[in-house]
Amino acid sequence: MKLQNPFARLSRFELGLWICSILIVAGAFLISGEFNPLALAAPLTGVTALIFVARGEPTGQVLTIAFSLLYALISWQSRYYGEMITYLGMTAPSAAAALIVWIKHPFKQGKPQVTVSHLTAKSLTVTLLITAAVTFGFYFLLKLFNTAQLEISTVSVATSFFASALMILRSPLYALAYAANDIVLIALWIYASINDISNLPMIFCFAAFLANDIYGFINWRRIRKTQEQNKY
Repeated sequence: MKLQNPFARLSRFELGLWICSILIVAGAFLISGEFNPLALAAPLTGVTALIFVARGEPTGQVLTIAFSLLYALISWQSRYYGEMITYLGMTAPSAAAALIVWIKHPFKQGKPQVTVSHLTAKSLTVTLLITAAVTFGFYFLLKLFNTAQLEISTVSVATSFFASALMILRSPLYALAYAANDIVLIALWIYASINDISNLPMIFCFAAFLANDIYGFINWRRIRKTQEQNKY
């Protein structure tokens, strides 16, 4: 089977968004004046993952797993144990689950695009209840580990879990939940950068994530409309 270059499928706008995200992250890394390879590798992997997630392609989930591992290492270095536990114990496994679900629900056989779904009221209610329960449990777990910025980290757990669940459910709303998570994480890493300037790229990383997630929500709605028009 002939391997295809996934970047060749990107539209001009998507390619431009990806390049701008890469430049912003790399620029922040250079400005920080600190050489922390993880602080560069993680956001570069993350913004690349998001452009493919925004297209509904399983490649995005593979890269999300890689990003989760890198980001967990950075979080551990900064004593953000909530982020570390969240990405190792929730985001990475959720991305793996989403990868399986997306592969099993392609819009058309042989095409690298998941079928976008409609979220039912029942699914939304159950997801919100599970998110509340997980967040409640994580608060005390993070408190036990003396996590830095406990309140912000707890909110991050809630938004991240909710977004991961919506992604598995193949709902465009996943992107809005992740956009909320991006805003929380921007605040979190601003605090970290005050004490260690090498964390500066992470602020720009999640600013780039925010732009990509907003595009993801718009594009997934467009994809769903196109899929419904070409269903048969």
